[in-house]
Formats: sequence, C-alpha cells, structure tokens
Amino acid sequence: MDTLQVIEFIAVVSGIIHVFLLTREKIIAWPFGLLSVSLYIYIFGESKLYSDAILHVVYVVLNIYGWWNWARRGKETIHIPITRLSGKETGAWSGLILAGFLIWGYLMKANTDASFPYGDAFTTVASLVAQFLLARKKLENWIIWIIVDVVAIAIYALKGLYLTTGLYGVYLLLSTKGFLEWRQTMKAEPSQV
Repeated sequence: MDTLQVIEFIAVVSGIIHVFLLTREKIIAWPFGLLSVSLYIYIFGESKLYSDAILHVVYVVLNIYGWWNWARRGKETIHIPITRLSGKETGAWSGLILAGFLIWGYLMKANTDASFPYGDAFTTVASLVAQFLLARKKLENWIIWIIVDVVAIAIYALKGLYLTTGLYGVYLLLSTKGFLEWRQTMKAEPSQV
C-alpha cells in the first residue's frame, strides 16, 4: 500500500464515521468530518480533481461552521430542529447549483487539465450547497447528497480511486438513511410538520 492509499483509507474511515454520526444528529460528527476533508484536499490534488480539492478546503470552513452552529444552544433548546426549505428557497438553491456548476465547469475546462471538469464542478457546487443546508439542518440536504453521491461514484471509479468510490457508495446509503430518519424526526415533532 502506497502513501496515497494509506491517506485515502484514513479519509474513508473518518468520512464514514462523520456521515453516520450526522444521520444520528451527533455533534461529535464534526471533528471526524474535519479530519476526512483535510486529507481529501491532498488526495484530490494528487488526482487532478482540482474542483474537489478546492471543495474540501471550503469543507474545512463549513465543518467548523456546522460544529459551531450545532453547538450553540440556548439553555431551553435541546437541539436545533430539522426544517424544510420553502418552494422559493428550493428554486433559488437549485438555480445556484445549475449556474454554479456550468460556470465552474467551463472555467476548469478552459484553464486547467482537470479530469471530468463538468462532473467535478457539479459535485463541488452541489456539495457546497448540501453542506451548508446540512449545517442549517434542512431536510433537503440529504436529497442533494444522494444526487452528488451517484455522480461522484462514477467519477471516482473512472479515476481508479476505488476506496473513495466505495466510500461514496456508503455515503449514498447513509444519505438515504439520513433523509428517512430526519423526515421521521420531523414528523414526530408536531411544531415541525
């Protein structure tokens, strides 16, 4: 096993722990996320998936924000409630993903030797939106993650990052689990229905 494979293995394990704990709404998820995304900055840089490398730099910031947001609680607040996006918010976030990935994909194709510039740009932009919505505990974050995971599985398999391909297969299952569990939690809280 070479150095990149060892780093990828550690990133995969910490990433699985991170997402599993997020589906359970556990604040301890965030340090595992920080470890995983930090390692992936190096992995994706070495693999010429530059959009993913940049994405993971931003993930460091978003993981810190998520950790802070989930940790800030009033004495009366047991946890931050799960909520849904309005129709207008859904349209705005969808438009941002579409415009963002087309622009970013064009820039990557025109200015770098990036592999899969548009697919990589889609997973980057959609992941940023999903991560922000996750930190805000919006149910729809899981739907975006499911779509991102499907696209990412194809890209990473084609790049020969098989451990990461497997990781995103696990992420796909965990994202589906997260959506179902968070939706059930919302139904159980009458004020959130």
